[in-house]
Parts: sequence; C-alpha cells; structure tokens
Amino acid sequence: MDERARVLIVDDEPFNIDYLEQELEDLDCETASAGDGREALELVAADAPDLILLDIMMPQMDGFQVLARLKSDQALRDIPVIVISALDDMGSVVKGIEMGAEDYLPKPFDAVLLKARMSACLEKKRLRDREVQYLRRINEELDLAWRVQSGFLPDDVPQLPGWQLAAALEPSRETSGDFFDLIALPSGGLAILVADVADKGMGAALFMVLARTLIRTYAAEYHSKPDSLFAAVNRRILTDINTSQFVTAFYGVLDPATGTLSYCNAGHDPPYLLSPAKSPAVRELKATGMPLGILEDASWEQKAVELAPGDMLVLYTDGVTEAQDAGQQFFGRARLLEVARANMGRSAQDVLDALMAQVQRFAGQAPQFDDITLEVVVRET
Repeated sequence: MDERARVLIVDDEPFNIDYLEQELEDLDCETASAGDGREALELVAADAPDLILLDIMMPQMDGFQVLARLKSDQALRDIPVIVISALDDMGSVVKGIEMGAEDYLPKPFDAVLLKARMSACLEKKRLRDREVQYLRRINEELDLAWRVQSGFLPDDVPQLPGWQLAAALEPSRETSGDFFDLIALPSGGLAILVADVADKGMGAALFMVLARTLIRTYAAEYHSKPDSLFAAVNRRILTDINTSQFVTAFYGVLDPATGTLSYCNAGHDPPYLLSPAKSPAVRELKATGMPLGILEDASWEQKAVELAPGDMLVLYTDGVTEAQDAGQQFFGRARLLEVARANMGRSAQDVLDALMAQVQRFAGQAPQFDDITLEVVVRET
C-alpha cells in the first residue's frame, strides 16, 4: 500500500473488533471502531474512512440502515463497504449487495479472504479517487479556459447615437464554439459579427479563438469589404490549421449615418431584418457563400441592405432555433420570428431578454445541447 488505508470497523461485539484490528494491523491499516450504527455515522461524517467493515446485527441501528444512510449521502456514497455478519444466508448477501455494499463476508472470518477482498476494495477506491481528482482538475482547467475565452468577447457594446445594440452568449458546455463581436472601425462604421464553429468542446473553443482573432485582425484593413475580409480569413485558416473544422459566420459593416449594412454570410443561419414600415416586413439575409475553412479558392458575394428608423436586425446561432423541449421539438425559426415581431418597438436589450427567456421557457428542464448566441440591432425612430 502506498499510504496507510483508514478502515472503520462497525460491530457491537468487542471481541470481533479486537480480532479485526489485529488482522488489519498486519495489513498496515489505520483503524477506528464504532459499537453501533449511530456512532459509525458520526465517525464517518467527521472523518470519512477509506473502507468500512460493517456488521449487520446491531442494536438501535442495524447494518442495512447504516448502509442505506451512507448510500443516500452524495459525499459518502463512494466509500466502499464490506458487510460482515453471521447472517450468511443468500437473502442477506443479495440485500447487502443490492444496497451498494462492495462485498460480503460471513463469520467466522477467513483472514486470507478478508485480506484479498479488502485489498480489492481499497484498490478500487484508490482508482475512483484518482478519477475524481482527474475530473476535478479537468473541470478547473475548463473553467479557466472559459474565463480566458470569454475574455475575447466584448465586455460592453459600443454606443452609437440613434442605435441600440444588445448581445448575449449562453454556452452549453464549459467552453463555446459560438462567438460574436461588435467592432468599432476606423472609418466610423461598426462591424457586426456572429459565428458558430461546426464542432463542440475544447477543439471548437480553440478554433473560435483563432477565427475571432483573424477577423479582428483583418477588420481594419478591409473595413468596407466583408467579401475581402472573408477571403483573407479563409486563406489563413486553411494555411495555419490542418483540421476538418470550419466556421459559419455573418459579418456586416454598418454605416450608422445612412443605415446601410454591407454584409457577407458564410453559410450561417440567416439573420432577420424586420421592417414594419416596408414590404416585405421580414427579410432573410441568406448565405452568400460557403462556411470559412473548407475551400481555399472560395468566394463570397457582398450584399447590402438599409436599416430604416424603427427597423430591427436579429442575428443568432442554431443553438437558438435548434433548442429542444422535453419532447425533442425544436424551437425553430417561426417561434424566433414570432417573439421578435411581438417585441417590435422595444429596446434592443428588451428584445434580446424576451428571446432568451422564451427559448429557456420552451426548453424547460431539457438539457441544452448547443451554444446559444443572440445579437439585436435596433435603429431608433
């Protein structure tokens, strides 16, 4: 044994405790003892042992009751228990195992068998402890990764006279493959970005950081040319990264004075432009080319729309439309539009809050399978 295992002996017979302490001393174990179930639970709560040797027949609280209490406690349920009792009938054996005991030994004790089964239980406990420690370290590293990754997202939205902006990202895991950005350009324009890496987990998060950094880098150089920006970013992704990952993205440059939005859509879910005073009242800003990171010679058509006073632009990732309820029904674009229309005339932040709340209400207790990202742009009247 690498270090002394701590074993709690629970038995109402002093002779049995003395015998087991002698056997465990030969195994270089540190022992503690309890004469009844209540005392055992108090000792376990104060200092959890590595293994419990538990008698069945005891006054006040028998071994099965102790076992039930241990297994119902999240902090104590993984402590291995070997049930030791004169009750060597198969019914008691089965009951102990079904309740979560690791093993069962009848009295009188067989020292060789006790040693073998204790060693097996303690080895499984060590492996379980190592797994828990490993998972804890992984979770700590993932938490740090998200703090670093979230540092790439805008802390505050730019303030533009006559405009309202709001954005939010809700990751489905510790890290995210979604990202958004609002970039104040040297020309006085505003770059509006929403993107989604076609993968999940740490790989998607790293790819997100690369794509976001490249877009930021080229934004000033191609401040009025989203098509040229996508071409440059696409080349760098394929040059620098040897992977099958790709990213869908919508990138638009807004002229705050005129309301003109010049944009390219690299295979991303189409943002919706809602214009209550125009026909059609809803326009989809559909894909103008393929996602980034697939073909080196890909190109993107640049288009333009105008946001008039009172208009609203809603950008999102598929985590919104593909959010599922308990019946595995999708939230869908129709619901997205319905909520957006119902909140026309409200502030950008109010619209975003309403959309996020509706998605969460729709999903209920169903697990979130994908990152959820939303951006809302409103031109004031």
